[in-house]
Amino acid sequence: MKTYKICVFTGTRAEYGLLKPLMEEIQKQPEFELQIVASCMHLSPEFGLTYQEIEKDGFKIDEKVEMLLSSDTAIGTVKSMGVGMIGYADALNRLKPDLAIVLGDRFEALAFAVSAYILRIPIAHLYGGEITKGALDEGFRHAITKLSYLHFTSTQEYKKRIIQMGESPERVFNVGALGLDNIKRLKLLSKDELEKALGIKFDKYTFLITYHPETLSDSQSEKDFSELLNALETLKDTTLIFTKANADPSGRIINDMINEFVNKKFNAYIFDSMGQLLYLSLMHYVDAVIGNSSSGIIEAPSFKVATINVSNRQKGRIKAKSIIDCEPTKDEILNAIQKAISLEFKKSLENVENPYGDGKSAIKIVNILKRFFPLKNISKDFYEVEVND
Repeated sequence: MKTYKICVFTGTRAEYGLLKPLMEEIQKQPEFELQIVASCMHLSPEFGLTYQEIEKDGFKIDEKVEMLLSSDTAIGTVKSMGVGMIGYADALNRLKPDLAIVLGDRFEALAFAVSAYILRIPIAHLYGGEITKGALDEGFRHAITKLSYLHFTSTQEYKKRIIQMGESPERVFNVGALGLDNIKRLKLLSKDELEKALGIKFDKYTFLITYHPETLSDSQSEKDFSELLNALETLKDTTLIFTKANADPSGRIINDMINEFVNKKFNAYIFDSMGQLLYLSLMHYVDAVIGNSSSGIIEAPSFKVATINVSNRQKGRIKAKSIIDCEPTKDEILNAIQKAISLEFKKSLENVENPYGDGKSAIKIVNILKRFFPLKNISKDFYEVEVND
């Protein structure tokens, strides 16, 4: 039997957490050979050297590509992409995969996708068709879509959007969000186990906070995050658990602000990376997820947990009724927190449905991939959608 080499690209802790169930399914298939390229934040001591989590999970990393400069300016990001493309070209030339898998919408993912596209390696793109109006990720995501041959979306609406972009319906599949696979597969920790593993103490209320820069308006990110910290500082009987911002423009500024805040508060903690088991276990028990991370939109509803979505970074995404959108002002954030912890809202969470699938995305993707091998012709015609004048 001929085996086909499938190369999975990962650049961040969060993205790897989503890809892990798919990587496990690919490994199980006798006709597939899994290849892994780890890059960007995974290889940075500043962000926890999270490539080690991949190896601890039993995966072999075939190529490690350094590309992240110690800078969070726009110019630094562009230069990092250039360094990355040099490394990705060499890595892909050595690996010679039959298919590359790219998830999402980050700058390092775009650099990898461009490299694979020029080398005529077909790309399967996950999480395309989504909208995040407050981030450069919006443009990165749609660009990767146009470079890709196969598309796996998390909702039917996102599938329609990719077809609207000229991609053939025969190559676009709604499989749901991979993040829900982890919730079904993992045996989550108890509160006591979490406290011991993380060195934290749950209080009357406990909040999980992740805030990333709004990369279309860097100057605003620091101001908005200050408002969030000012709101959190007024809370009593509350444990605050922060995870670091990504390596985006202004990300290091936000991380410095978190460090300063945590150093002054006995009830606040910061983590470079928790890994999926600890992160999802914690999400299961907190009173709310606060910030602007996609995990608050996609995964949190499955736990019937409130999400306080601050500002515009996730504007445009499909949202469950557990999401509370609020402006980045101290008063608005405090009002949203009071709503989230109210008995009435907590009661309403019992009936929340997650719009992002059934937690069986990985096996669906693998079964679809099998139908397309061997990939003989990866040229694409633009699919015309009829528009009524």
